[in-house]
Amino acid sequence: MTINEKPFSYSLFVKHWKDLTPGELGRFVRGTGFDGIELPIRSGFWVEPETAFRTLPELAKQLGEQGVGILSVAAEIDETVFAACAEAGVPLIRIMAGIEREGYKAAEEKMKRKLEQLVPLCEKYGVRVGVQQHYGNFINDSNGLMRLMEHLDPVHVGAVWDAAHDAFAGQQPEYGLDIVWSHLAMLNLKNGFFVRSNGPEAETAEWKRHFTTGRHGMAHWPRIAKYVKERGYSGVVCLTAEYTDLANKDKYIAEDLAYAKSLLEADN
Repeated sequence: MTINEKPFSYSLFVKHWKDLTPGELGRFVRGTGFDGIELPIRSGFWVEPETAFRTLPELAKQLGEQGVGILSVAAEIDETVFAACAEAGVPLIRIMAGIEREGYKAAEEKMKRKLEQLVPLCEKYGVRVGVQQHYGNFINDSNGLMRLMEHLDPVHVGAVWDAAHDAFAGQQPEYGLDIVWSHLAMLNLKNGFFVRSNGPEAETAEWKRHFTTGRHGMAHWPRIAKYVKERGYSGVVCLTAEYTDLANKDKYIAEDLAYAKSLLEADN
C-alpha cells in the first residue's frame, strides 16, 4: 500500500517548476492535490548531482513537513545518487535507454549490461531502478522495455510505463501494460498527438508531436484506468506535465490530476 494507505499515490514531475523555492514548490504541489513529486537531479535544479547526498535529504525533509513526498527522482545513475536516495527515503530512480550511433541492437545489449551492473547497488541501498520508454533516439515502446529487464528481478529493476510514448509507438494501452505488468514500477500519465509540420505542397510530409491534456491525445486514459484497476495496480501514478503550451501548465496540470483521479477512483 502507498502513501496514506491509498491504492494510488499521485506524483508530479516538477521539471517545469524549477523557479519555485522549496517552500513554494511544496505549497503548489500539495495545494494542487498531489501526494508527492518526481524530482529531477540535474544542474540548476534544487538538487544537483554533485551535492545530492547532502541536498536531497534536506529537500525531502523540507517537503515532508508540508506533506509532500519525493516518490522518485529522474537522474543519471551513479552510486552517489543511490546513496542519496537511500538517505532521503526515495524508492525509485527513473532513467531511459538511449540509442546512440551504434544502433538499436547494440544499444539494447549495452543497456541490459548496465542494468545487470546496477542490481548490486539496488540491493545495497534498497532503491529500485525504473526504465521509461521515450520517442526519438530511445527505446520507445513497452516491448523494447521488457526485453531489457525480463531476466532481472522486478524488485530491483522495473518499467516506468508512459502512456503517451507507448501511444506514439502505436501500442494499445492494454497490450503495452500487459507486456510490462510483471515489472511495472510506476505509471506515467501524459498525452499527445501527431500534427503535420509542413503543408500539402511539400514533396514529403513531415510530422511532429504535440503534447496536450489528458482528455485530448492518442493515449486513452479511461482505458488505461480501467485496465490497471481491473488488474489491481497499487502504486505511484506520475503526471509528467509535458505540454506543448507550457504557459498554461498550472491550469492544465490541475485539470489533468482531477481527470486522472475521476477515472482511477471511480467505482466502475
